[in-house]
Amino acid sequence: MPATDKKVIDDLKAAFAGESQANRKYLAFAAKAEAENKPYAAKIFRAAAEAETIHAHSHLKLLDGIKSTDENLQEAINGETFEFTKMYPEMLKDAQAANDKTSERGLHLANEAEKVHAELFKKAAANPGQEAPKVFVCKVCGHVAEGAAPDVCPICGSKHQVYFEIA
Repeated sequence: MPATDKKVIDDLKAAFAGESQANRKYLAFAAKAEAENKPYAAKIFRAAAEAETIHAHSHLKLLDGIKSTDENLQEAINGETFEFTKMYPEMLKDAQAANDKTSERGLHLANEAEKVHAELFKKAAANPGQEAPKVFVCKVCGHVAEGAAPDVCPICGSKHQVYFEIA
């Protein structure tokens, strides 16, 4: 049963955000531990990341945040569109004002990838039951390609070897 008390709803939203961030952070920590040849630490980070996902999904359910696929696709379209029309452009201005070229590049790459994500969600919304093509993601910028990985990423210019296939 979804939560109804405003304070509890606010708490669940904060918990969902925190658990989601912890998941992503722990996966990044696991990759670093693997690169440093520390397999036990890497495995514990991955296990904790999975546990944080369980918590986040539980909180999202209590927030009645998982709807029908059609509604979820529309929410995804809205979220991605907000990111590339409002959120990232404002962040890019901040990075430019600070003359932080490294952050500016990272924010720019994410902004461009979000445009592609929104279009792919729109395509899925038009025919969500269609046969799924092969899908590839660029490890550098998050560009998503259907069918095959491009020879060169259209967003960051990386070679096709940086793409990985989504199962």
